[in-house]
Amino acid sequence: MSEKTIESYGKGFLVLLLPISFLIIFLVATWKIWVAGILLFLAFNIWQHHRWQQWCQRVNPIFNQLIRENQGRITPMDLAIRGNFSGETAKRYLDTKAVEFGARALDAEDGSKVYYFITATTFGSILDSSEPPPKELTSKEVAKVLPILEPPVKPKEEEALKTELQSQPTKEEEVKRPLEKQLIFGSLIQSELAKRLNVYSSTVYKRRDDPDFPEWSRSKDPDGIAWTYSKKTKEFFPRDEATS
Repeated sequence: MSEKTIESYGKGFLVLLLPISFLIIFLVATWKIWVAGILLFLAFNIWQHHRWQQWCQRVNPIFNQLIRENQGRITPMDLAIRGNFSGETAKRYLDTKAVEFGARALDAEDGSKVYYFITATTFGSILDSSEPPPKELTSKEVAKVLPILEPPVKPKEEEALKTELQSQPTKEEEVKRPLEKQLIFGSLIQSELAKRLNVYSSTVYKRRDDPDFPEWSRSKDPDGIAWTYSKKTKEFFPRDEATS
């Protein structure tokens, strides 16, 4: 290696050594200030976190009440209006709760965010809504199925068959009998009422809080019974019994 090459490396090392030396001298002279600044920064963050936790403790009852009222669905506006604070604060709080409970946050059509928290009540409603009502066959479908299911009736057996059909309970009696059994406890659950009204369980779930639900259920009920929904017991009662 030539002397010029060694000399160029030495100059380059000196160029790097001077700034590093000044930086070391500066840190040694001001290390107390840096340590104090870092401690103040950490103390400020701890204080802010403590204040946030205290504030969350005060908001938790409002949050729990809204979750019960809205079947697990809540928006930042709902929380901000009920708690009388800003929307950004409500959104930050709901983001924290969504992470804590594993909730889902979906964007609504108007651009707002809707948070869905799964509770035991909402989970039971989801299970009920997944049970479809029994499908009724049309007259054409019955005509297609009957020849397959039923063997041809002989003339001698026709009279015995008529007697047997007359002895069977009518459709109205069949409906009343299960209702009397179901109303041993004085009420029906959502899936039972849906089967009685011949609608989906999700339809009953969506309409149960409507003011016209009794009249709507009366029009669907085979006996013309009006039903009312109790939020306290999560069950459905005949209107006459509920008002008495």
